[in-house]
Amino acid sequence: MQNWYQIFPRNTGLSSYIWIIFCILPFYFIFKSSSIYDILIGIFLILLFFTSYRLSFVTKGALVYLWVGIDMVISIILTLLFGYVYFSLFLAFFIGNVQNKAGFITLYVVHLVTTIGAITAGFLIKTDIFLNQVPFIVICIVGVILLPFNMHNRIKREKLEGQLEDANQRISQLMVIEERQRIARDLHDTLGQKLSLIGLKSDLAGKLVSVNPDSAINEIRDINQTARTALKEVREMVSDMRGVRLKDEIIHIEQILEAAQIEFNLEGNSVLTNTPLLVENVLSMCLKEAVTNIVKHSQASSCDILIEQSPNELLIKIEDNGVGMSGGIESVNGHGLQGMRERLEFVNGSLDVESSGGTTLQVRVPNVIKQSK
Repeated sequence: MQNWYQIFPRNTGLSSYIWIIFCILPFYFIFKSSSIYDILIGIFLILLFFTSYRLSFVTKGALVYLWVGIDMVISIILTLLFGYVYFSLFLAFFIGNVQNKAGFITLYVVHLVTTIGAITAGFLIKTDIFLNQVPFIVICIVGVILLPFNMHNRIKREKLEGQLEDANQRISQLMVIEERQRIARDLHDTLGQKLSLIGLKSDLAGKLVSVNPDSAINEIRDINQTARTALKEVREMVSDMRGVRLKDEIIHIEQILEAAQIEFNLEGNSVLTNTPLLVENVLSMCLKEAVTNIVKHSQASSCDILIEQSPNELLIKIEDNGVGMSGGIESVNGHGLQGMRERLEFVNGSLDVESSGGTTLQVRVPNVIKQSK
């Protein structure tokens, strides 16, 4: 709706100067009359029209229809007495601001019928005045027909654009929250475990210094190596935050499995097509977590990874021949799998776990996910 200080309609496709002319014109038509009595009545009706027109914007409920009804009556009277039909454009603009469907249709039909009826009667009563302004009357009728729909649709579009902007802001906020949670999980999975191990080995080295110096030295060496590993993983994690392609993560995984003396087999193409970087980053993190679990917990001698990209979804299958999960299917939320599920939920993905004669993870992400960089 308009602000309190706005008298003339806006966003109608017409210049505000044209609306000013429409406000001045009724006085011209009125003062053409020779009767003082008619002039006084005309001035009173004009002032009453603008007053009720202003009130129709600032009131709500049934009073809105009351003020619009008064304006319609005034417009008809001015049309029949003085040949001034242009107040109907003001009413057409206001009706376009009514977002209630039933109210909009009712006011539109009533206004259109009364305007055409008044103009038709005016041609019979004041033929000369109406014949002199036929082109403008035609334009006025076209405005009465089209202007309400134009305004109604424009306001609805602006409202939807506002809702879309709010939704985009909310999505941006959720993406920030999700990224913070991901960083927290990654720090816990990498740096947290290593720092705990450093703390335990430091306590052990302190106890062995006076009893077995050689063992204490070995523990200190392990602490040094663990610290270096933690630093390396933190650097890799920071690099991951910039976005990792799946093909690069496959190379890294192959190096990890080779160092752990686990045979690695890859089936499928690790170079994905038409896949957003965000999705590849999520898949890379999940794949890294799965392989880390295999190295730490599975006691496996081989790891097979299958990558299939179909028109509907992307499938990554990670299978090992290890001992499986000791807790059975009840332990599927352990070993970082819950973190993988949370990451995949962000891209509408899913994780299926099977633990029988080894462990099999199936990661699925639909191709309908579209994310901007």
